[in-house]
Amino acid sequence: MTPNEGLLIARLVFGLVMAAHGAQKLFGWFGGYGIAGTGGYLESIGFRPGRFFALTSGFSELASGILIALGLFGPVGPALMLSVMIVAAVSVHLKGGLFAQAGGIEVPLLYGTAAAALALTGPGTLSLDALLGITSIWTPAVIAASLAVGIIGAILTLGMRRQPEHVSA
Repeated sequence: MTPNEGLLIARLVFGLVMAAHGAQKLFGWFGGYGIAGTGGYLESIGFRPGRFFALTSGFSELASGILIALGLFGPVGPALMLSVMIVAAVSVHLKGGLFAQAGGIEVPLLYGTAAAALALTGPGTLSLDALLGITSIWTPAVIAASLAVGIIGAILTLGMRRQPEHVSA
């Protein structure tokens, strides 16, 4: 066994579960709410128009998960995953503290950390990047830039959030 098998396992688990999470938002699969339900929730926490944010977050989760699972396009999938997890942590989970049991940031923190770690280590030899011979283009500078774009994207998304509207009686 080599570290590449470990990377493959981590990529498959984190990637496929994140892709499934995106499919919940986009298609209502696996007990999800689909675009309409997710959009309504996102509107309730200040992301308007909710449908737009449901589409972009769902697509980002689905695409990041698939790219990570396949080991394709190096840091692009991890950067997308990191971006979505920062937004989730700050906008939904921060008020719950650390642990998931109380609605805290535990899960997005773990996904975001895994995304950063996978970007920094690369997909390994058991990946489509290796099969296609494109691993050499993912230099440390490109990886850092990709993660920076993901972080900036999260900050911009959070900046578009409006205060939730309160309905008075």
